[in-house]
Amino acid sequence: MTAEVSVNGHVAPGFEGVRQAFEDNFRVRGDVGASVAVYVDGAPVVDLWGGVADPTTGRAWGPDTTTLVYSATKGATAILVHALAEAGALDLDAPVATYWPEFAEGGKAAVTVRMLLSHQAGLPVPTAELTREDLFAGSPVAAALAAQEPLWEPGTAHGYHALTYGWLLGELVRRVTGRSLGAEFAERVAAPLKLDLWIGVPQDADVDYAPLLDGVPDPAALDAIEDPTVKAAIMQIVGAMMDPTSLFARVLSTNGALPTPHAETWNDPRARHMEQPAANGVTNARSLARMYAATVNDVDGVRLLSEATVEAARAEQVFGPDRVLMSPSRFGSGFMLDHAGMPLLSPASFGHQGAGGALGFADVEHRVGFGYAQNQLGASLVGEPRTAALIDALRASLG
Repeated sequence: MTAEVSVNGHVAPGFEGVRQAFEDNFRVRGDVGASVAVYVDGAPVVDLWGGVADPTTGRAWGPDTTTLVYSATKGATAILVHALAEAGALDLDAPVATYWPEFAEGGKAAVTVRMLLSHQAGLPVPTAELTREDLFAGSPVAAALAAQEPLWEPGTAHGYHALTYGWLLGELVRRVTGRSLGAEFAERVAAPLKLDLWIGVPQDADVDYAPLLDGVPDPAALDAIEDPTVKAAIMQIVGAMMDPTSLFARVLSTNGALPTPHAETWNDPRARHMEQPAANGVTNARSLARMYAATVNDVDGVRLLSEATVEAARAEQVFGPDRVLMSPSRFGSGFMLDHAGMPLLSPASFGHQGAGGALGFADVEHRVGFGYAQNQLGASLVGEPRTAALIDALRASLG
């Protein structure tokens, strides 16, 4: 590890391997500033942070430093939606139009809440012309999605709703509760657990924020792939990234309204203060791990979801070719599930990764909550070596 990088925090006896993997992330896997945390049986066993939060100033990553975790936000949103369902505020198998009547337009009357959660609604990108200001406002996007026809028959296929997941579920929660999803999350999830996790950072909040740093994909990584099928799939994704007319590129950029690379756009304070429940959660590893731990354990007397709710939430809804990602994906109701393309701790894991590397998940079998957050967006074309190393070390520590 270079002299400039300092790793701080604590690990419980038996989890020293996680610290070693975290230090190696700085030494050999390109981390700049990051945090990692693990809870087991409702108690913290790993809480580490290190590196540089802002290379332009040299500011160190501290114990409470946060950053934007992209789609790791989706897991937080899913936890809130399941908590609302458990409280009787909504039914996941009811049509979305039950709560949001305008959504029935365009042949979507039968689309259920669970289809939104599992990327089956056929609405991965708005077909209307929208501006970046519309995206920051949010409500114009929700209205456009409610009015349009789906890109495929809902329930017959799935495709990753990278950003529309947030606008759709955000409007649904507003219709059900009368408040924004970020406000509901703050009250129902963040406050009881004392989390530093916001879906829409309040304007007056004093937040230690680490700006994102763009990663540059390394095409040389393809040389290490021996499986010709995997290599062909990766090349297809790379080609789609370069083609602004492809569904993949249109989804990631919302038809060009959000330019790529993304770091500059999402470091804009407006992007942090708006509510985008698919992508703009601001948090750290400790809060991700603590939140997920509270789905499978009591954490300081707080449990977010019942065992029955967790079992239903992690039940597989879709597994197979993803129309957007062009590779297999596997989802429960709002959560990524363990599979070869997204290996987690065990088949009993559920959670969500964010573009660039951030990750939060729980594991029912091991009673684990895990979180990782970083400012350096990953450049790997295949998997995320930093989280893979941390998960491997955790698995070895658990025995």
